[in-house]
Amino acid sequence: MRIEKDSFGELSVPDDVFYGAQTARALSNFGLSDEVMPPRFIEACLAIKAAAAAANTELEVIGGDTATAIQKACQAAREHINDHQFPVDVFQTGSGTSTNMNVNEVVAYLASAASGLDINPNDDVNASQSSNDTIPAAIQISTALALEEDLLPAITALKNSLSQQGETHKDVVKTGRTHLMDAMPLTVQQEFSAWIEALDSCQRRINQCLPRLKALPLGGTAIGTGINAPRGFADSACRHLNHQTGNDFCPHNNAFYGISTQDVAVEASGLLKGLATSLIKISNDLRWMNSGPLAGLGEVLLPALQPGSSIMPGKVNPVIPEAVLMACYQVIGHDTAITLGAQSGNFQLNVSLPLIARNLLDSIALMSRSCEHLAHKVIDDLKVNHTALAEPLHRNPILVTALNPVLGYLKAAEIAKTAYADNRPIIDVAQEKTDLSREELETLLDPARLAHPHEQHD
Repeated sequence: MRIEKDSFGELSVPDDVFYGAQTARALSNFGLSDEVMPPRFIEACLAIKAAAAAANTELEVIGGDTATAIQKACQAAREHINDHQFPVDVFQTGSGTSTNMNVNEVVAYLASAASGLDINPNDDVNASQSSNDTIPAAIQISTALALEEDLLPAITALKNSLSQQGETHKDVVKTGRTHLMDAMPLTVQQEFSAWIEALDSCQRRINQCLPRLKALPLGGTAIGTGINAPRGFADSACRHLNHQTGNDFCPHNNAFYGISTQDVAVEASGLLKGLATSLIKISNDLRWMNSGPLAGLGEVLLPALQPGSSIMPGKVNPVIPEAVLMACYQVIGHDTAITLGAQSGNFQLNVSLPLIARNLLDSIALMSRSCEHLAHKVIDDLKVNHTALAEPLHRNPILVTALNPVLGYLKAAEIAKTAYADNRPIIDVAQEKTDLSREELETLLDPARLAHPHEQHD
């Protein structure tokens, strides 16, 4: 053990840890979950500390040797994110001060040990900052980077898999369904195109949100006024942050707003919830299409990945879509918690920041992995059951819809009801009940033509 000191006095901490007294106090106070802040969030905090050190030496707040030692320590600390040096519980002080000080203490310890300088966690590592501006900034940085580096590419991968399968099956016509009941025909490619457009819409909305995520309240310090931060700190810190990340973060035009609200987190979470609802629809459609293999639809065959039952031999279940459904439900739950947390912004500060950070990053990770799993464990190796699609297609009485312009709705309905009752193909009943020739009916009722009603057909 060694003795560390903070404003409350001295405290013993284990000799093999890098943190100090404030982290140790947090560990004794907060033990609600044993769940620590996500690694991406800690990485964002370290990026802020390194950028702040560069800005502070540029603005003559700290010396160049101190800034260099802090920057090197931030890089070194990244190697220790997963080895218990950042142990503060997610459910802690609502400002995230305990995590901010945990990062400050680890960086100060490593910087002092490597440089021989006496580097203070508050006066040096936290110079020109407050937990109140760094923690919201870290939420936005980690969220933006996770969206750009993980989620957007994962959505693209799923879109590409669907597009490739759609192209492969662009001429395969199947029965459409509304209300789970037979409807007009469409192609497999058309069905998949709806999924692709849903994913594409999610991507567009995420990209539209990114500039708001990248406007950071750094430099606002305690409540937005910028007390104890020199003029120009926000611009300088963002410039150095961008040099580190290769990104385009910028100071928020209103630090009071950036510190006191979590509106952009709610927006980002809402977009993740929207993606989750799209993935739920895709997963459920896949489950229905794969159902059977004998007593269900059996339109597609999903890859067989593992035994499906501990008692029924040979049973294989759609396990990946089921796993994705649960991940999506969790994201929707996270969104509710984030919404409630964002309401906890009283006056100049929100006090649910660690929860918001944890839930946002967990949602992004779940959605990223869900898209990747659907793409590479389901869609890439999906097989279409041509027999199951073709058999009911020409017997579908709903094809009579194509006769409405020729016969009128009531006559077409009469033909459909007869076909239903007698379990006969619609073309046979229509031939009996109208003066249309078999050739005319074959043209009018051709499912491929009905799937593309506005195209020219030979």
